[in-house]
Amino acid sequence: MAENFDIRIAYGLTEAEAAKLLKEVGYNELPSAKPRSAFAIAFEVVKEPMFLLLVAGGLVYFLLGDLQEALILMGSVLIVMGITFYQERKTERALEALRDLSSPRALVIRDGEQRRIAGRDVVPGDLIVLAEGDRVPADAVLLSCTNLSADESLLTGESVSVRKICSETDSPVMARPGGDDLPFIYSGSLVVQGQGAAVVRATGINTEIGKIGRALQQVKSEETALQKETNLLVRNLALLGLGLCLLVVVAYGLTRGDWLQGILAGITTAMAVLPEEFPVVLTVFLALGAWRISQNNVLTRRVPAVETLGSATVLCTDKTGTLTLNRMKVKKIFANGESVELDDGRDNLPEAIHEVVEFSILASQMDPFDPMEKAFKKLGEDYLAKTEHIHRDWELVREYPLSKKLLAMSRVWRSSSGNEFVIAAKGAPEAIAELCHIDPDRQKELSNNIQTMANEGMRVLGVAKASFQKIDLPDGQHDFEFEFLGLIGMEDPVRPGVPEAIKECYSAGIRVVMITGDYPGTAQAIARQIGLPTDKVITGPELAILSDQELQEKVRDICIFSRVVPEQKLRLVSALKANGEVVAMTGDGVNDAPALKAADIGIAMGGRGTD
Repeated sequence: MAENFDIRIAYGLTEAEAAKLLKEVGYNELPSAKPRSAFAIAFEVVKEPMFLLLVAGGLVYFLLGDLQEALILMGSVLIVMGITFYQERKTERALEALRDLSSPRALVIRDGEQRRIAGRDVVPGDLIVLAEGDRVPADAVLLSCTNLSADESLLTGESVSVRKICSETDSPVMARPGGDDLPFIYSGSLVVQGQGAAVVRATGINTEIGKIGRALQQVKSEETALQKETNLLVRNLALLGLGLCLLVVVAYGLTRGDWLQGILAGITTAMAVLPEEFPVVLTVFLALGAWRISQNNVLTRRVPAVETLGSATVLCTDKTGTLTLNRMKVKKIFANGESVELDDGRDNLPEAIHEVVEFSILASQMDPFDPMEKAFKKLGEDYLAKTEHIHRDWELVREYPLSKKLLAMSRVWRSSSGNEFVIAAKGAPEAIAELCHIDPDRQKELSNNIQTMANEGMRVLGVAKASFQKIDLPDGQHDFEFEFLGLIGMEDPVRPGVPEAIKECYSAGIRVVMITGDYPGTAQAIARQIGLPTDKVITGPELAILSDQELQEKVRDICIFSRVVPEQKLRLVSALKANGEVVAMTGDGVNDAPALKAADIGIAMGGRGTD
């Protein structure tokens, strides 16, 4: 099916079929809470007990004829309402701007022709065409692909893009995101390399991202600790004021016989007891706190959360895009028997590794979208730009894509002289070693270096080169005589300032917990760099078999949770809260959203649109 598929002759759905399906299944969009209108924000402010206390006090003073006190309290009402309304409306406008960025367009084949349509109009059965840089509009099964890789980090938390293959059956069962060599692509993920065609299986709420949306709707927002305390205080004060009012009215009426004056005296006594300044002071101070942190590019959607921020006891943080930059960087290169660690302060690269960098660039796209290929290009631009190792005038002749049988790809170039072909290959180290027919002794040395890099949380690739004189190029990569050049270790770098921030959290009495979809080794490597304990790790499959009670015990002292899926992040936050912790949760991906909403303090981070 996959090998014989040709998008040029594919017909796809007809417009009539697509219109009928759209009517049946609905638009390809996620149900989301409507943006809060100005009226809704104002109503939320008005219904706060502290606000109602101010209004009630002002009305009573007005009825008693004390116009000055009434105007002072009503003026306070306007101040409280104005400050809160301004701060929350400012945040809402920023969120509306983000929503406008989140509607991708899609290239589909209908009636045998390629058409660009709005992503919301894609329906199950549509044939979609994908290329580098495209945002996938729906969950689909790949029918044809060439070197296709996708970044699924917003769904899985894995910083490295995953390889895709074509479907080998007519009706494969959709699997969860994450992992290489699957024929499935998912709504919201990003194509970082290659091209392909796929048939849509699920849209809207039925996609993987839609399932997260459903989980999000089931999570109810809770009142902050401050709101609970102030509500309790207002209730108790109201009961105290009412009790004193009744007591004074009865006593005055029975002793003096003037019940009207008794009622006025009772109301006056109750007003004297009620602390009308509380709402003003609390609101002004919280709004000032929200304004201060807004100076550091943090928008406060719920002003009372500012107080909770100071009460946090546990900070749960995602790894990819939060602790790390969610981009790849070359960390280490092994070539000619020596291992070279790269750092930002280096002025030049050792001559021994120039060729490895040169051929890693030649084995990549000239204008790459893949994070790893971008890292190769940047390394070359930084250190080899003015050397003979950069070949902008060479002509690309052919590309050999990676396959399930051989996880390596090669690109054939014609040199500027035109006399010979130069072939650059990169891929999984074992695949490159197979292409180069490496002897057992050297294979053992390579394995040791690969293991060392992997233990440090790096993604390892092998690089090789070959040359060819004949005009007719062979059908497969194995027909070239490759020479092994070296290994390249890549990492997702830690954000500047993170280790210092972790120290500050510990000094403030806040325990830091890393919750990530990435592999245990990668998570531990990052933990070592930022100062988290690495002796204990729980993976998603291990977490799945724990009861709620067992999980509550485990989360007391374990700081790293890896290979965790979105619903498990939510479960971890719930377990910490059940232990009496005040939980802050940070994240930058859609997969973090349910846990962010369930936490006492949810902090959406990042500027890439997934927030």
